[in-house]
Amino acid sequence: MRTIGVIGGGAWGTALAQVAAAGGEPVRLWVREPEVVAGINEARENAAFLPGVPLAPTIEATGDLPSLADSDALLVVAPAQHLGAVLRRLGPTRALLVLCAKGMEEGSARLMHEVAAEAAPEAPVAVLSGPTFAYEVAVGLPTAVTAAAEDGALAQAFVRRLARPAFRAYLSDDVVGAEIGGAVKNVLAVGCGVVAGRGLGKNAVAATISRGFAEMTRFGVARGAKPETLAGLSGLGDLVLTCGSTASRNFSLGVGLGEGRTAAELLADRRTVAEGAFTAPVLARAARDAGVEMPIVDAVCALLDGVAGVDEVTRALLARPLRRES
Repeated sequence: MRTIGVIGGGAWGTALAQVAAAGGEPVRLWVREPEVVAGINEARENAAFLPGVPLAPTIEATGDLPSLADSDALLVVAPAQHLGAVLRRLGPTRALLVLCAKGMEEGSARLMHEVAAEAAPEAPVAVLSGPTFAYEVAVGLPTAVTAAAEDGALAQAFVRRLARPAFRAYLSDDVVGAEIGGAVKNVLAVGCGVVAGRGLGKNAVAATISRGFAEMTRFGVARGAKPETLAGLSGLGDLVLTCGSTASRNFSLGVGLGEGRTAAELLADRRTVAEGAFTAPVLARAARDAGVEMPIVDAVCALLDGVAGVDEVTRALLARPLRRES
């Protein structure tokens, strides 16, 4: 596996291109914005999304998406709600599609590997997920992730190609578990941000993380995920990272909600996407359909919709019937 392309020129896509190019190999990075293409190719910096990080000289940015179709592997970092459209625009490909977006499709509640299977039926699929802040990855700080695929040989070849001294991928065959961890943690990170923004204390943050993880596990198992995957990097690991730092877009959204601002106001001025805002109602509906209780997810939905305030949803959560921990 030699040629790597990256679809999506935001912070995470640029960071992954940096990892893939760290050994001196050429990497093509598809970017939607012409000014970002020019900045990467001329100034060696993505000033719009990853400022201050000098980029490897072998990264070539392009606005020509179909030109990436003949790559051996494509890291697909398009936002979850645009994944299908982007892959259809890419055109026919047999490249290994490594899905890096975290979310569920609105309307269908499909996971990203299901969307990709329809949009690019000839391409094998893998999932890359885990606790990753883009800046830290781009500057070479130690990072570990999950690489999940049903085809173990392809996954191993990809992991060997991407491996770096500070970037380590653990193999898994649980694609569903890797995806559900990433999707659910985005919603829970909004909830933890609300707790922080409202000043409810560290105890409440810890409770939200642990009870949120219980919700993630219940839902994941109901959808066929392995509990050990959800307890790993792509589930619990990612949850812990994004539930305590304003470097997380979802946590920052929650902080704003906790401070009394509306979701419409907070989302209107964001150039980057807080996937949890889009995943929350889809996840809540899918959980109800599966008969899975997710009260924290429901509370986040109520806050995003503006049908309840922080104090109201907090009282409702604390007033739930006493029960055994599970």
